Amino acid sequence: MSATKDPAIGAKAAPPTSDVSAGVGLAGLLGLFAWILFCRAYPTIADALGLTGPLSSERGVLSGPYAALAAMVFTAGPMAVWSVLVDRVHLRPSTGLDWNLKRSVADVMPVSIVKIAGLWATWAILAALYGLCRWYWDGQYLFAMDVLRFAIVPMIVLSVPYVIWLDRSMIEPRDATWHFGAMLIGREEWDAEPIKKHWRAWIIKAFFGAFMISILPPGFATIVEAQPGQFLTNPVEIGVVLITLLFLIDVQIGTVGYLFTLRPLDAHIRSGNPFLGGWLAALLCYPPFVWGIIGGNNQILSYEGDTAGWGHWLAGNETMLWVWAAWLVFLTAIYAWATVIFGIRFSNLTYRGVITNGPYRYTRHPAYLSKNLYWWCSVMPFLVMSGSPADAIRNTFFLLCVNAIYYWRARTEEAHLLAEDPKYREYYNWMEQHGVITAPLARLKRRIVRRGSGTGRGPVAEPAE
Repeated sequence: MSATKDPAIGAKAAPPTSDVSAGVGLAGLLGLFAWILFCRAYPTIADALGLTGPLSSERGVLSGPYAALAAMVFTAGPMAVWSVLVDRVHLRPSTGLDWNLKRSVADVMPVSIVKIAGLWATWAILAALYGLCRWYWDGQYLFAMDVLRFAIVPMIVLSVPYVIWLDRSMIEPRDATWHFGAMLIGREEWDAEPIKKHWRAWIIKAFFGAFMISILPPGFATIVEAQPGQFLTNPVEIGVVLITLLFLIDVQIGTVGYLFTLRPLDAHIRSGNPFLGGWLAALLCYPPFVWGIIGGNNQILSYEGDTAGWGHWLAGNETMLWVWAAWLVFLTAIYAWATVIFGIRFSNLTYRGVITNGPYRYTRHPAYLSKNLYWWCSVMPFLVMSGSPADAIRNTFFLLCVNAIYYWRARTEEAHLLAEDPKYREYYNWMEQHGVITAPLARLKRRIVRRGSGTGRGPVAEPAE
């Protein structure tokens, strides 16, 4: 059914079609659940098959860090299959590929060699940066460094046939990576702007990819080792386990998104956020920056000083504990859904197409909205064990500061996408009129702006660019 025009407001009654179908994320979710069930049932499976050795049932369930890493295969595989066989994404013009070209290997080699040189040089520079940055060699990051050390040789070997294969069908094989390689070799015409684009994309992949790999194991182990009989009657404990499961879903699918930026899947990074404010707002929310800004009691924006959390303050009221646990699980489910709906394309600070379905049908920023509400409702920063009004005010003030950072992130992301894609501009304006959450807030904002400007009229929607 085609979208129709609403004559009253001149906006489409349906948002533009999403670049990712809901089936992609669902396929990945089913694959992840299948792997989790296998890992939980492994002792029984090993006994039934008579398996012995290091993976025998004597070692129990498969909950180690490499089982968590293997989950990415079972998550990414179904998403890739769905994308190609059902959504046929490899045939989209946005891939920049024309499979009918089929240039000869001899024809593409001069371009491919330059591109491979640029790719290998990029990886060498990123490896050097990993070595220089101390936080990558301590704590949870050690696992990520082990994984990347193991992966680098297969990446180098496989990159050669992969680049040549793509160049045979790329409409314009002289892409951003080629420009960087041409600059290094010094024998070709190169342009600085694509090189900036190249490095924005790779810095995003390197920074967030290492972080996501590093946080895979803990949540996976918790879910695989969980014993339902020990917590099903306790609302606090069941809430924590379900929330951990939802965060695991978010992390697994998010990690796939950062690592599998493949052009044939139309999942390549089309551009990284070009705005400095966007980078600052995003990096403030992640390690190592978060360790000195947001978090524990000694951080700059600490909002958990002397707090006890929802389980403490609602203790003794069984009904409210169940209601509150359900509410927190719901908020986390929205947060996870906002990642799942991206399918194989999730990542911060990038433009990889436009998502208009799932929770993005109701608000442009469901993940940020649900996450910030979750912090308020789980931490309860305005309630402190000391009873000190000063501590309560500090906590409340600094959580409001954290909320402001996420609002800043949202605005810079919007600015990036508005500049990149007419479809996002169409989606943005549709949400201003029809978004269940966005539209009322937009109307309220317009009223405030009109009153502040002293006029009785204002634009129907914010300027799209």
